[in-house]
Amino acid sequence: MSMKVLLCGVGGQGTILAAHVLAQTALECGQQVKVSEIHGMAQRGGAVTTDVAFGDRVESMVCDAGSADVVVAFELIEAMRNLPMLKAGGTMVASDEVIKPASVLTGKAPLPHDARGWLIERGALLVPAHATAVEAGNARVSNMVMLGALSALLAFDAQAWERTVSAFVPPKTIEANLAAFRAGRAFVSEKVM
Repeated sequence: MSMKVLLCGVGGQGTILAAHVLAQTALECGQQVKVSEIHGMAQRGGAVTTDVAFGDRVESMVCDAGSADVVVAFELIEAMRNLPMLKAGGTMVASDEVIKPASVLTGKAPLPHDARGWLIERGALLVPAHATAVEAGNARVSNMVMLGALSALLAFDAQAWERTVSAFVPPKTIEANLAAFRAGRAFVSEKVM
């Protein structure tokens, strides 16, 4: 049995780092792991997706439409775009942040109307990742808020997660990253209990 997690966001949000922490935590917990990344125009604010599959035996890391057990979206528009990847009965956790794409900034396209409401109607759990990261002491650690939110949905040991986070982030940011991770975990734990 394996599980597929799709992490999606915009270049610069730390989705790839979060995916690597997830993969390493799964490995540390004795799981087989496969990862696939799509960077796109990540350096220019383009879409970034990473598929992480783990379990006792993993056949493929590719996440086709309707096959993700969990979608973790670091931004609302990417959440809307990647909702079709979620399988029936799956879980979407999305940051409530909107990052305007170039087409919106240049006036070529409008922002989707009421993205938050649309996602909530479809069962998404919205996380105030940016505000939580600011409370944790560093606005740049919202990716760890989202990773913490994901961790509340998976059976991996919390200490294994924290060891991996500590190993992957710059030493001077460990405390802020761990605070953000714990806050995201607590937020989702309260919502799903």
